Amino acid sequence: MENSEQQPLISHLVELRDRLLRGILAVLIIAVCLLPFANELYLILSAPLMEHLPETSSMIATEVASPFLTPFKLTLTAAIMLAMPVLLYQLWAFIAPGLYKHEKRIVFPLMFASTVLFVLGIIFAYYVVFPLVFGFLTQAAPEGVAVMTDISSYLDFVLKLFFAFGLAFEVPIATLLLIWSGVSTRQSLTEKRPYVIVGAFVIGMLLTPPDVISQTLLAVPVWLLFELGLQVSRFLPKMKGSSETTS
Repeated sequence: MENSEQQPLISHLVELRDRLLRGILAVLIIAVCLLPFANELYLILSAPLMEHLPETSSMIATEVASPFLTPFKLTLTAAIMLAMPVLLYQLWAFIAPGLYKHEKRIVFPLMFASTVLFVLGIIFAYYVVFPLVFGFLTQAAPEGVAVMTDISSYLDFVLKLFFAFGLAFEVPIATLLLIWSGVSTRQSLTEKRPYVIVGAFVIGMLLTPPDVISQTLLAVPVWLLFELGLQVSRFLPKMKGSSETTS
């Protein structure tokens, strides 16, 4: 009896291992293809800052291995992002057999929407937030101080902002999940709108650099996306009982 109970667990672990390996292989293949263009990718990433640096300034590398490791780190990060459809498919293929029909109808669209929203958050940060933030920060330097940013520090800075804005753009998904799962209701969340707005600015303060511009540019989209989640929840089917058969 004990052996028969262990068998399904072992088969699930084997399947999980296989799907993890497929996801890692996809990331490695994309990373190898992108590696020859690592420096070009970094030039694209650094463009919002370079446009606001004085003509006499440039970016610098303060560590011996930074000129190689920093573009390599960016390439690996870009590979993970580009491989996200494969990673999500492997995740979906692993969990789908255990879902009910009504759960399948809502989980896959939410997974797809969450990926799109995360990418939109990154695009918003690059094209809207970065020019404003870097324009402000380079102009705010005291007289006599040359702005020459380290390439490794810059990468860490922008990746942090990418993650912050990508995560912030997931607010509609979180709102829909709260309502769909029955944890909260649309009416209850509507009544908590003032707290959500305050919380959005707190999140902006915690996840962005200590300047008002980037904090506001994160807080306002969080609030608007929360409102979007409330509106979309009108069309969201309620979670059914677990007695429905799976397929």
